[in-house]
Amino acid sequence: MATSNTRRARPVRTLVILALLIVALFASIFAGTKWSDASTTPGLALDLEGGTQIILTPIASEGQVTDETIQQAINVIRQRVDSSGVTEAEITSQGKNIVVGLPGTPSDETLDLVRKSAQMRFRPVLTYGAPTPVASETPAEEPTEPTAPVTPTSPSDLAQITPEIQAQFDALDCTDPKNLTGGNTDDADAPLVTCADDGTVKYILGPVEIEGTEIANASSGLGTTAQGVSTGQWVVNIEFNAEGTKAFRDTTTRLVALPAPQNAFAMVLDGLVISAPTANVAIQDGKAEISGNFTRESAALLANQLNFGSLPLTFEVQSEQQISATLGSEQLEKGLIAGAIGLLLVVIYSLFQYRALGLVTVASLGIAAVLTFGVILLLSWTIGYRLSLPGVAGIIVAIGITADSFIVYFERIRDELRDGRTLNSAVEKGWDRARRTILASDAVNFLAAVVLYFLAVGGVRGFAFTLGLTTLIDLIVVFMFTHPVMQLLARTKFFANGHPASGLDPRRLGANPRYAGRGRVARAGAADTQDAPVTADASSDEPFGSPTREKVGASVGTAAAGEGTRQTIAERRAAARRAAESDATTTDSSTEGDKNEENL
Repeated sequence: MATSNTRRARPVRTLVILALLIVALFASIFAGTKWSDASTTPGLALDLEGGTQIILTPIASEGQVTDETIQQAINVIRQRVDSSGVTEAEITSQGKNIVVGLPGTPSDETLDLVRKSAQMRFRPVLTYGAPTPVASETPAEEPTEPTAPVTPTSPSDLAQITPEIQAQFDALDCTDPKNLTGGNTDDADAPLVTCADDGTVKYILGPVEIEGTEIANASSGLGTTAQGVSTGQWVVNIEFNAEGTKAFRDTTTRLVALPAPQNAFAMVLDGLVISAPTANVAIQDGKAEISGNFTRESAALLANQLNFGSLPLTFEVQSEQQISATLGSEQLEKGLIAGAIGLLLVVIYSLFQYRALGLVTVASLGIAAVLTFGVILLLSWTIGYRLSLPGVAGIIVAIGITADSFIVYFERIRDELRDGRTLNSAVEKGWDRARRTILASDAVNFLAAVVLYFLAVGGVRGFAFTLGLTTLIDLIVVFMFTHPVMQLLARTKFFANGHPASGLDPRRLGANPRYAGRGRVARAGAADTQDAPVTADASSDEPFGSPTREKVGASVGTAAAGEGTRQTIAERRAAARRAAESDATTTDSSTEGDKNEENL
């Protein structure tokens, strides 16, 4: 049994693996600072750094703006902002306005995602052309009278392209940024002359056939064949609700019979065409797949626009300005001071309660701090995570959670020492017992953090995120640092011999002799090794020479002869009783001696 434990105990290898992980973590971050946009400081949220504030004024196409519609718009905007990778954004209502606060310096794409809050609409393509304006060959000498309204036979009827519409199409310059601002409040029943959102194409579109509100779901992924084999091409999948399925079936049935470009339909968001796919077949079940020259990013962007491009209201940007931090460096400094005070109290308690063993707690907390800092830097670089003041509070709370794991482990070791085990055996036995407790405790903390993250919004999610993150780091530190360090310390004389300053002195802990079987008693430490013969027993769970094993019931002269005989159960019980009586007699003698000395 002892040989098997020795094989499994490889603390140095575990510590080396942990060191390599830490080095790889920070090496990737430093490489990112040189060849990418990584930083050696974590990104800060709106409450600590400031950012951009956009005030949106709602414009209702029909009826009045209600509190319910504004709240629905806030939920959609929040989902759009979160899906773009921006964290710790603040989106609130202010009267009849919506205030969007984005931390730091958001990208133009993120700002456009907030500004473009118009309805998503599907229109048939009548024609398209180059983005530049077309000069008229023979300018009209006399103004022409307005053309009488045309009653189209279908939304794809080319008779809708009146001379006025054609002139507007020819004059449109999609290379001019002014024509790409969007925000058009177009008539759903009339043709529309507009540009692609990237300014590369201009279109004449027919009346609206499907509203964006009829989209049930949209997602991006790799396309598959009918046999389920991946094509390796990125596609966008759209699914409509019941009303949208019927409208889309009628539209695609008509479009597949028309020549190009009339067999295409345009997806219009905020007055600009974001995509104009061709209808190859009639879609009967309301589930369409859009393929083309998509990349992973462009497919995800289109799916995101389809999912969240249909806001219940249209908005005008009333103001857009840079704002300062609402809490700023002063509040961050106070939070860090609170964390430092908490850490100092934990260190003082650990050193007072565990003496030199408390240094293991300090070292473990240091490793946990390094890992937490590195992971936050990595998340700030890769997913745009930003640290808020509630997130700082989560890290401070984690100090107590992490220290609690060490206390559970150390107390289990002390319990084993009180039972008469040696330090080597106490470390392993204590770890077996403490490990289950630590896993159960951290599982509860992590589950609470996950539930809080998904149910909460705003800053509370930042607290839940850091709480869950530091809980996972606590497990890494305990398993890969604290336990291996204790295995190494158990091999040193200072701790193994129970030095009073080690925090593991069996005498101070009130260790009791433990009956080890076969008429033997195991005592922690080596103080009595000269008073009793030491025997090696292969069936014992203690390594040879570690505890003091006394042969009970055999005189010194017959000890050698008695070691070769086996005892019955009754003999063993009698030996255990004699050992207990012997300890009681020794204790009484010591007490009487102390009293005699006092009398003298």
